Amino acid sequence: MKIDFLGNHLNVLPELAKLQFDEWRHFSPGATLEDRVIKLQNMAQSNDVPFMVVAADNDRLIGSAALTLEDMRTRKYLLPWLASVFVKPEFRRSGMASLLVRHIEDKAMGLGSEKLFLYTEHARGLYLKLGWRDIEQCEYQGVNVAIMSKQFSA
Repeated sequence: MKIDFLGNHLNVLPELAKLQFDEWRHFSPGATLEDRVIKLQNMAQSNDVPFMVVAADNDRLIGSAALTLEDMRTRKYLLPWLASVFVKPEFRRSGMASLLVRHIEDKAMGLGSEKLFLYTEHARGLYLKLGWRDIEQCEYQGVNVAIMSKQFSA
């Protein structure tokens, strides 16, 4: 298993776009699968923020995570963001989400970030175990979410 930039694994992009679209379409009313494909294509063109990484085993997609400057239109003053953490159902509860999160945390620290933000609908417990802290509970796009942050030590 390897975690690498999406741009180095374009063969998984169509499957990843479909999985992410199905998982999070309720956050983007009116968005299409094609919109998600375009977003991922744009993120695959750069190893600079924003970027996406994928976990793959012999080109078999396992999961994804991203580092982006904006992930929540109502909280543009918070940045950067851990986003798009997704693990295929058959690989969940294997520690893969934790590996993806830590990978993005390491990348963010390497780029000089002192803090990261995220929002989550269902995975608050995972992030608490990984050292993230609650900022607030709110409604975003009609969905109750937790906004969280992680401060990195100097």
